[in-house]
Amino acid sequence: MKILKRKFGVLKTGEEVFKYILKNDNLEIGILNYGGIITEILIAKRNGQKENIVLGYDNIIDYEEKSPHFGAITGRIAGRIEGGIFELGGVRYNLAINNGKNSLHGGIKGLDKRIWDVLEVENGVELSYISPHMEEGFPARVKFKVRYTLLEDTLEISYLGTPDRETILNLTNHTYFNLSGDCQEDILNHELYIYADRVPFLDENSIPHGQTFDLTETPFNFKTPKRIGKDIDLNNLQLRSAKGYDHPFILKKEKELEISLFHEKTGRKLDIYTDQRSVVLYTGNHLGDNEGKLSCGVIAKPRLGVCLETQDLPNHININEFKTTIYTPSNPYRAVTRYVFTKN
Repeated sequence: MKILKRKFGVLKTGEEVFKYILKNDNLEIGILNYGGIITEILIAKRNGQKENIVLGYDNIIDYEEKSPHFGAITGRIAGRIEGGIFELGGVRYNLAINNGKNSLHGGIKGLDKRIWDVLEVENGVELSYISPHMEEGFPARVKFKVRYTLLEDTLEISYLGTPDRETILNLTNHTYFNLSGDCQEDILNHELYIYADRVPFLDENSIPHGQTFDLTETPFNFKTPKRIGKDIDLNNLQLRSAKGYDHPFILKKEKELEISLFHEKTGRKLDIYTDQRSVVLYTGNHLGDNEGKLSCGVIAKPRLGVCLETQDLPNHININEFKTTIYTPSNPYRAVTRYVFTKN
C-alpha cells in the first residue's frame, strides 16, 4: 500500500490543507487534514473502470463555505442536541447553536472544521486534535485520535477520545455514498439492508425524544434488502417531516454484518461492520440547497448521496429512555467501524 501527500489548498485563516492518499490495488482513498474529510473513494466497477463513490469537492474553499459535512469526522456530538442544552454532574451547558434553536454535529466549528495533525502509520494515517475545555460549549479538554487504515478491500476508521474530566462524546463519519460512481445517478436504486427492529420517532426538527416504533410493517423496514426509493415517497408522517429518511436505526447487535449497500448496475457493494448501537440513515434530502457543483461535475441535488452514520443515539443525553455513557480519563471514548468494498 502507498501513502501519498499532496497540497490541497489554503483556508481563509491561512492554514494549509493537505490530502493524504491511501492507495492499493483495490482502493484509492483521499483524506484531508481539514476535518479528516474523505474526499474520494475510487473503486472499480464490473468492467474494471475506477470511479469515485462518495460526494465531495475538488477545492478547499467549497469545503469551507458550502459543505454539508461531506466525508468529515463529525462531533464532538454527532446529530442534534435539542435546544443546544444539556446537564452533566449538576451543571448546565449551553452549546453553540447552528441548526434553528439546536446544536448540530458539534456546533458552528466542530471537529469537521478543524486542522488535524497527521501521522503516517502502518497501512494508514492517524489524525490527532486536542479540543480545549468548553470548545463550542462542551466540557473537558479532549485528546482525539482518529485512525484510517486500508487493508485490501477494507477501510477501518477507529476513534479515540480521552477527556481530562467528565464529558459526553459521540463521533461518526459523514460520508455521502453513491455507488453508481461519479454521480451517474441518484441513490434511489441502491439496495439497502439494515438489521434493526426499532427506530425513534423524530419531531418536526428531526430530534428524537425517547419513543421508538417497531419498523416491521413500515417503510423503515430494511431487514430484507430493498431499494432505497421503494417506499421513500409514501404518505408517512415521519418521511414527510424529514423529506425522506433521516433517522437512527437501533441495531439489534445479533449479527456481525448489520448494514449493507448494493448497486446492481455496477456490481459495487459496501458492507459496514460497527461496534456502535445505531446507524443514522440520511438520504441527502436537503442536498441542492447550497452545495453547488461537486467534484464529479454534477450539481448537487436531493438524494444524490446516502449517509450511513454509525454512532450512538442522537440527543441521548437529554432522553431518559436512552442510556448515556459518560466518558472520563479512565473511561475514554472508543469506536470502530469497518467499510468493506467489493464488486459482484
